[in-house]
Amino acid sequence: MRETSQQAADPRANQKERTRTAIVEAAAALVRDGKIPTIAATAERAKVSRATAYRYFPTQDDLSDEVAPYHPAIAAIEEAVASLSGDDVEQRLLTVVDTYNESVVSYEAHMRTILRAFQENWLKSRRESNAPEDAPYMRSPARMRWLDEALRPLAGPPPDERTRLRAALALTLGIEAFVVMKDVCRLDDDEALATLRWAATALLRAGVDEERGSGSPNRGPEPEESSADPRDRGGDAP
Repeated sequence: MRETSQQAADPRANQKERTRTAIVEAAAALVRDGKIPTIAATAERAKVSRATAYRYFPTQDDLSDEVAPYHPAIAAIEEAVASLSGDDVEQRLLTVVDTYNESVVSYEAHMRTILRAFQENWLKSRRESNAPEDAPYMRSPARMRWLDEALRPLAGPPPDERTRLRAALALTLGIEAFVVMKDVCRLDDDEALATLRWAATALLRAGVDEERGSGSPNRGPEPEESSADPRDRGGDAP
């Protein structure tokens, strides 16, 4: 207790806390303005040097994780996850999928900008790393935490199968999924939402069927030959 009291009375500690708070508040203000809270922009908004901002948040991800709850989309999904109840895993999953993906539609332009920033950080980390394949770049684990909460009542499956299921379900959430749905598949918002909802349900049911010992999930009949949709004649890379 004595040490804690000394720390509380330390003016340097108080100043550090005030500086950190100012940086976080500046980043949150940028988010509310619909801007990307890069470390450089946040430092300018907080009226501190970039070096100071980097001392408190060494990477962009550190800062992004800190201010994520201030974004309306993240606040909505966090509230939905906190309110999950009951043992109906499919309903729990659809609550997560619907809540987050509808927020993606509402804030699509902003989320595409965030995705671009993530990709730029990834490319930068590879350029600056002596071993590009081991470049120290990580995305926030929040999406996986939300899925873990949705799947919590699920009995089993074995750890490796559960890891595969949650990884597959991650493909049905977020701006990356909408880039594929809209830019590649040329779906509108409602079609994209419905398709991702269907995909999440299908993946969950397949995972549950496998866990119950039914073997490989039903794949259904092979698709029939049909004329290609003119929208599919673009030059998208394989």
